[in-house]
Amino acid sequence: MEKQTEEILEQVAAEEAAEAQAEQMDEVEIVNEHDPTDRELELMRKNKEQEEAIRELTDRVQRTMAEFDNFRKRTAKEKAAMVDLGARDVLEKLLPVVDNFERALDAIPEEERGGALAQGVDMIYKQMVCVLEDVGVAEIDAMHQEFDPNLHNAVQHEHNEEYDENTVAAVYLKGYTYKDTVIRHSMVKVVN
Repeated sequence: MEKQTEEILEQVAAEEAAEAQAEQMDEVEIVNEHDPTDRELELMRKNKEQEEAIRELTDRVQRTMAEFDNFRKRTAKEKAAMVDLGARDVLEKLLPVVDNFERALDAIPEEERGGALAQGVDMIYKQMVCVLEDVGVAEIDAMHQEFDPNLHNAVQHEHNEEYDENTVAAVYLKGYTYKDTVIRHSMVKVVN
């Protein structure tokens, strides 16, 4: 739509410029033949006024179109940010459900893991994790990684010769990111 409007404006401006040029050529011929009369001078003055008005209107239309384009882009960004904010809120509320599925799977005795209930819980858990991954949620890999305060929340410290200093020795609660933004930090034990 904007392109059509620009093309129409350019076409109108070109036609008016051609008409103005033709009138000027006629006026030049008239001037060459004799001195311009008051009427001719008035027409020339009106022609210049109209050309200036056309330039001003063209400039105003172009500025308005640019402002509208900027407004449209800004609104699209704001809309995307609002959608992401809403999605993050929902995802933060779903993460405890994922945690509970993991706890349920860990609580199933070894001899019952092949049973229908255990398999059903496992299938639901895997489906939930798959859906979260599809929308952009990723688990933060924390175990045996260097402690990063942007990703991890140290809830316990210990001295342990088996690990390098400032290394995550245990993960108490998994952390997650959504589109490269942390929605929950990993709760970890760090070696000092």
